[in-house]
Amino acid sequence: MNRVASVAHYRAFDRDILRLDAAAETDRIVEVLSGQVLAILGRRGAVVGLSGGVDSSVVAALCARAFGRERVLGLLMPEHHSSGDSLRLGHVIAAALGIETMVEDIGPALGALGAYRRQDEAIRTVVPDYGEGWKCKLVLPSIRESTGINITRLTVQDPEGAVRTVRLPPDAYLKLVAATNYKQRLRKMSEYYHADRLRYAVIGTPNRLEHDQGFFVKQGDGMADVMPIAHLYKTQVYQLAEHLGVPEEIRQRPPTTDTFSMPQSQEEFYFALPYDLMDLCLYAADHGIAAEAVAAATGLTAEQVRRAFRDIEAKRRASRYLHARSLLVTPVAAE
Repeated sequence: MNRVASVAHYRAFDRDILRLDAAAETDRIVEVLSGQVLAILGRRGAVVGLSGGVDSSVVAALCARAFGRERVLGLLMPEHHSSGDSLRLGHVIAAALGIETMVEDIGPALGALGAYRRQDEAIRTVVPDYGEGWKCKLVLPSIRESTGINITRLTVQDPEGAVRTVRLPPDAYLKLVAATNYKQRLRKMSEYYHADRLRYAVIGTPNRLEHDQGFFVKQGDGMADVMPIAHLYKTQVYQLAEHLGVPEEIRQRPPTTDTFSMPQSQEEFYFALPYDLMDLCLYAADHGIAAEAVAAATGLTAEQVRRAFRDIEAKRRASRYLHARSLLVTPVAAE
């Protein structure tokens, strides 16, 4: 970007920079999605994992327009730590769209694989009493509060309701995350089972912020045949949600991870800022917008914006492995 363009962009940067024509973008996605699934992949419909959140609701609505509601299957896949709201709101969006749903309880399979036991074992390395009746979540300090390197910590709640936060040693942290990742991978296995039996495509739900920053599990929610909203900032997904008529209760629900037994926002688990501010920081980082311009538009300080920029680049480096395809010793091409 040349200096003149940079100055003009500096002056134009504000919270409306991510505003789009929701109707036109919906039509474009539906057309592309239909062609990708029917013509390129040779499948005849869509399987969508419904979480009760705005991303999966928008994807399901797009699929209903692309293939007809009779060729969309919404899968609801609760487990022992899932919020009851996730299952209920998944049914809400399915009913609003008129699509078929199935409930696949993955809790028993997770138990048989030892996922819950391994989570508990990792936590007991720092909280020896952790067990039946306890709850937990992983938390990350907000960029608005932290002045150094953001380190994920573990918050636990005992059966009496007392809460404390502790640091996890690296080995325990990795074991806890690895055990938790079973959940997303089992859900994806269920999606592909139904896709195979119906000759449907698995449609992914990550938005641009999640896809870019590695907020997904490799071979879990990061895997799909098509990802129709991976180019959209979360802010733009909400714009499409309103245009598509996603029920207000879902649009008003704060983004959650629904991964651990304690309630948890995506901000405290991974992004360290609310999604609308992260969207603006991500856009600014990619378009050479000065931290001072972002600060003026967001209410953050310039130093907080610079911390966000550093965090964005750090997450991109860390997520290269997540995005990487299988490596070959020698490239293989069709003869």
